[in-house]
Parts: sequence; structure tokens; C-alpha cells
Amino acid sequence: MNKHTFISALAAIALGSFPLGAVPSLAATVAAQEAQAPEELTPLATDLVNSLVKQDFVRAAQNFDDSIKAQLPPEKLQASWQELTTQIGAFKKTIATDNRSIKEFFVVTIASEFERANIDIVITFNNDKKVIGLNFQPSKVASEYQPPTYAKLNSFREQEVTVGSGKWALPGTLTLPKGSGSFPVIVLVHGSGPNDRNESSGPNRPFQDLAWGLASQGIAVLRYEKRTKAHPQEFVALGENFTLREETIDDALAAVKLLRETPGIDPKKIFVLGHSLGGMAIPQIGTLDPEIAGLIVLAGNTRPLEDLIVAQSIYLVGLKGSISAAEQQQIDTLKKQAKKVKELPLSCIHPPASQLLGVPAKYWLYLLVYQPANVAREVTQSMLLLQGERDYQVTLNEDFQGWRNILTQKKNATFKSYPKLNHLFLEGEGISTPIEYQFPSHIPEVVINDIGNWVKKPKGT
Repeated sequence: MNKHTFISALAAIALGSFPLGAVPSLAATVAAQEAQAPEELTPLATDLVNSLVKQDFVRAAQNFDDSIKAQLPPEKLQASWQELTTQIGAFKKTIATDNRSIKEFFVVTIASEFERANIDIVITFNNDKKVIGLNFQPSKVASEYQPPTYAKLNSFREQEVTVGSGKWALPGTLTLPKGSGSFPVIVLVHGSGPNDRNESSGPNRPFQDLAWGLASQGIAVLRYEKRTKAHPQEFVALGENFTLREETIDDALAAVKLLRETPGIDPKKIFVLGHSLGGMAIPQIGTLDPEIAGLIVLAGNTRPLEDLIVAQSIYLVGLKGSISAAEQQQIDTLKKQAKKVKELPLSCIHPPASQLLGVPAKYWLYLLVYQPANVAREVTQSMLLLQGERDYQVTLNEDFQGWRNILTQKKNATFKSYPKLNHLFLEGEGISTPIEYQFPSHIPEVVINDIGNWVKKPKGT
């Protein structure tokens, strides 16, 4: 989750600093207090980027603070840059620059165009004007969404709706097939982090692909802003008093309730689809509202969330080659905190979130009781479980197999995996990395068809 690798952004180049995954990040919802950084830092940042482009890695590292020199020597900087450009192509040009003062740090962002993706190169300085952080992140320069070829734009319409009420009311979009009658509908439930209604990741909008593709097949789709996106300050005000219910589940249930009262929707054919963390939550959603017609899981984890955090972090660090002593120390810290999470019920003292992978004790205690695959075994609804085989965040052999192991006797559970798809259900080749999330792509039509055909198929057959 990247925003969710939990490897310090100030300690190493975060090639894994991209969205989506299964780890909730409260910090990602907080709007930082920003001001303009000193203008003289922009030339320093520009010189660093120019040095990388010219492959002068000694010069690029010359202004590094002592705190990262050992972790990012010129040879490691070279390896990281080459890994980046291998995946997204050569640097083409600078699109824009921006500088900010955030608390005690100064951050210069250089929005850059590469051959196959736009990336923000984020350089963090300390008060001594020394570089203490270097990140490559999804570009904030918006990419225009191009509809997938399977979206029949004349076959559906969209209307704005509000999910829930009061301080947690969420803006949403209901995509409705044109024509009269009562349509089946799917509610889309996000993964972790402050996702928008499209679950946007760089130039990709997988939830919009789903909505437009399924509506083209006569199935309505409701997508909405996640609570942590629409109400970040209110959510942060909860402090450590929130769980998966407040983050995700309650709003999904509110969306279902809204649809039962919406003209043009068949109230007996409301389905709920969850991706990643949303997929993990799907069995609980089905239990809390047994009138939901069917449940769909896309890359939902069955392993404990704390184990995923450690596994994802090890995977991302491993992409860069050898693991430094500092990186190993960070991983060891994650392992210790994950162990502390598992021991929470045995302790009368709840450590602060900073000691529990950045997540409150109350959140973990909820998950320690909630075992998604075991709950799924007891739900009455039919289930469709889909998995990308190249997914490194929620994996085929551990998580998808976890569903299979528990639900093997559940006759109304359907499983399918896709060899070329990653965590976002986008196609790729070889080992999956976060960088590929920045390549413009669409959920393949075969996935749209598999979901659409399952929804239309009479349940129990």
C-alpha cells in the first residue's frame, strides 16, 4: 500500500511508493501543513535529476545528507535508476516543478515525463539544504482517462448520488444502463488508503473500467468516494478509535441500502464487489446484510494483514537487489511490530499505533477476531473470487489458495485466476513491480465478461 510500504521514505529511494494494496494508512489521510520552500532548493533538486539523467551518479549523490549516504551510494543509486528506466523508459522532459515546506522539511517535486509513464521525482531537504529523501511517486499531473474499447458509451448514463448521511455522507456515481426495467447492480468497495470512486492509480481507473464495462452489459454499478478520501480530517479526529467497519464496511452497507430505494434497480439483485482490503471485508459485509444477492472478491487477502505488511516490504526491498543493513533493520522492526500485533489479546496495555505498524490497536483487535475465509464459509450468498497471478501484494499461492482451502466444500463459490494480471487486474509480463501501475491500461474484457456472466447467471445453478 504505499503510500503503504512502511519502509521509511527518508531512508531510501522508494520504488515501491505507489498506491493500492492491503494496508490501511491513517497518515495518508492527513493534509500536511504546507508553505513555500526556499526557492534556492529548486536548482539543487533540478541538478540532482539532471545528474541522474546524465548517469553521473557521483554528482547526483554529492549533496546527500550523512543519514542516507551509506544507504544510497552512487552504485546503488545507479542500480535503482536503471531499474526505473528499464520499466518506464527513458527520461524525456520535466513537466513542472513545485516546492513546499512541510513541518521541518523542504520538499521539491519535479513532475517528469518518461517514455511510458509520468512520475513525480520527490526530493526532500533538511534545514542544512542536504538531501534526506528521494522518492519516485505517481505523477499528480492528471492523465486523461481513455475509455476501454469494450465500453459502449451510448448504452448507459451516469447520475450523482450520495451514499450515507450526516458527517459521513459520501459523493458517488451510479452508472445505469439505458432503457426501462429493473437492473442488477454492483457496489464497488475500495482497497486501503484514501481512494477516490475510481480507485485511481496513476493514469489507471480500474473502478471506472468496471462501471463502464459492466453497464455496457446491462448491469448498473455504484462507486463512491472512500470515507478517508471524502472526510480525511473527520476520520483523523477519530484518533485510535476506528476499525475496518468505520473505514470500509459501514459505507458499503449504506450503499446497498441506498440502492434498495433507487428507481431502476432490482432490490433483489444487489451484489457487492470488494478489491484488496475491500475484498477481505466482503464476507463480513455479506454476513451483516444477508439479503445481498452475491459477493465478489478481487484480490482479497486471507493472510493476516500484519503478515502482508512484512511480506510486501521484503518483496519491494528485494526488487532493488541486495538488502542494506539499514533496510534489514527496518524489516526487523516491522517483524517485531507484527509480532506485537499478534500478541495484542494477551496484553492489558495497548501500545500506540506507532508501535503497531502505524495502525491503532482497536483496528488490529477487530481483525484478530475477523477471519475472512472462515466467515465466507458461513455466508449464504454465492461468491465469485478472482485473482491476478502476478499480484505480489495479495498472492495466488498464499491468499487465493487460502480462500480455496476453506471454501472447497462451498458449492456456490466460483474461483478464477488470470496469469498476466497484477494487483490492479491490469496486464503485464514478468515480475510485477509498483512501477507498472503507472502504465496506462484497462481491466481486460475477459474479467468484465466473467463478472457480468456470473451476475446474470441464476444463483444456485
